[in-house]
Amino acid sequence: MIFASYNIQYGFGLDGRYDLERIARSLEGADVIALQEVTRGFSRNRFADMPGDIAAFFPDHFWVYGPACDLHIEAAESGLRPVRGTRFQFGNMVLSRWPILSTRTLLLPRSRTIGKINPQRGATEAVIAAPGGALRVYSVHLDHVSPDERIRQLQFLNMHINAFVQDGGSLTGAAEFDLPEPPLPEHYVIMGDFNMVPESPEYCALAGAAGGYYGRVARIGTPIDAFADLGAYRPGSYSWMNPEDDGERMHLDYCFVSCGLKDRLKSARIDTQSVGSDHFPLWVEIDD
Repeated sequence: MIFASYNIQYGFGLDGRYDLERIARSLEGADVIALQEVTRGFSRNRFADMPGDIAAFFPDHFWVYGPACDLHIEAAESGLRPVRGTRFQFGNMVLSRWPILSTRTLLLPRSRTIGKINPQRGATEAVIAAPGGALRVYSVHLDHVSPDERIRQLQFLNMHINAFVQDGGSLTGAAEFDLPEPPLPEHYVIMGDFNMVPESPEYCALAGAAGGYYGRVARIGTPIDAFADLGAYRPGSYSWMNPEDDGERMHLDYCFVSCGLKDRLKSARIDTQSVGSDHFPLWVEIDD
């Protein structure tokens, strides 16, 4: 199974041009795709219905959209009126070659800011009918300003991911509505823009701190960084570039997996040739 994650920056590339087609081309061949910074009703991209437009490029994929932030908007000053209603939505998307059996968006903790934008962030959960059995996939986007807030968000996320089987996901007791009971898989893949660098305090809050002798030991309930486990980090590795200064680069995007998938990890890479966003697509292959 081939997984890809991409923060698509509302559709704008390194050259400042809005182009969903080139974003879609850069994701060809992926079985499961996690996207971040997907919008509806945003004046900067002429109120595009990004989820619908992206889905049209992947007619063989199922998809879900989790708008963590949802606001009423008025007509733009330019005179353009929203063509899809009067709501601004900002969130994550998951596309899958196999059916998405259930979904929900976890709203991550946040605090009110003054003078710096801080939209509600989310982790969009999709239970996928993968060939080797049902699997959970999370498309995640964390706060971009405060390490303390990212730590709180990661602690919250990990708590809910580990409580999934006990909580029952998006629905339990489905028979009352004459619906099939969604599966409750233990295995999961977490992908997205974490806005943190490797071995930062936030990173260790999720992956655990590495000991001086044994390093980072795999533990049930602690997600595993696929890139680190595969030795895929390279000197100067990065997944984000400042469009105005290509010398400013950071590794901000990740794929974490449950311990049960550790031995099924095959490869991991970042496609730094793509220009459809200020981030770059992250690719991970897992045996099915």
